[in-house]
Amino acid sequence: MQENLKKIKHVVLDMDGTIYKGSTLFPFTVPFLNRLKQAGVTYSFLTNNPSKNSGEYIEKLHKMGIAATREEIYTSAHATIDYIKIHYPDVRRLFILGTPGMISEFEAAGFVPVADSPDDKPDMVVVGFDRSLVYSRLCRACWWIQQGLPYLATNPDRVCPTDQPTVLVDCGSICACIEHATGRKPDVIVGKPDPRMLAGIMQRYHLQPEEVAVIGDRIYTDVRMAHEAGVLGVLTLTGEATLDDVEASPLKPDMIIDSIEQFVI
Repeated sequence: MQENLKKIKHVVLDMDGTIYKGSTLFPFTVPFLNRLKQAGVTYSFLTNNPSKNSGEYIEKLHKMGIAATREEIYTSAHATIDYIKIHYPDVRRLFILGTPGMISEFEAAGFVPVADSPDDKPDMVVVGFDRSLVYSRLCRACWWIQQGLPYLATNPDRVCPTDQPTVLVDCGSICACIEHATGRKPDVIVGKPDPRMLAGIMQRYHLQPEEVAVIGDRIYTDVRMAHEAGVLGVLTLTGEATLDDVEASPLKPDMIIDSIEQFVI
């Protein structure tokens, strides 16, 4: 393990449960990030939640005391954009079920969101964690999907974690509704645990798998993504997963730490 750690040039950090919990930053997060910088190791903040754009995530982290840059933020919306550009280079017009923040990321990448109209035909349908969901737009998405257009989803999460007395219906549940109405599942689901979620980061920083470590608090998303991408998968116990979960899981992390404070390169 020590030999593997010496090769690490970039650390991919899950956010909620790893560097903060809810709206509270862990006291060891900023010292940990400073230590990575001093060691010459770059890092990214990775999230399946595409509902905020890069600027909104930067503002959220700034309020917590983390000075993040746009290059360091990578969401499932960014991964979906990268996937479309590689695999559907001619696609420009999108019908998007997503928040204004998510839609703005696609616009900044050169895509054109189409209107909720049968006369404004898109090249593709993209479904995300739409906290601004409007019934008529859900129906329109189902219509275009039923016509056989390419259909991508940003992430598979059924619900979004929250410390509030509610259930935040996430992208996976919206896709389940669409499947019930149309009989179609997404052609591709890009977010964790799909290893393609890391492809954009690795390309951005010109990295090889052995140079990357993923640290997260979930075995079935963070660790599985790392395993399938061939990178180092590190489980932190500051969030969802427990040692009991590790014992029960057939998929084991490469490394288990109590917190990111214990991750030393």
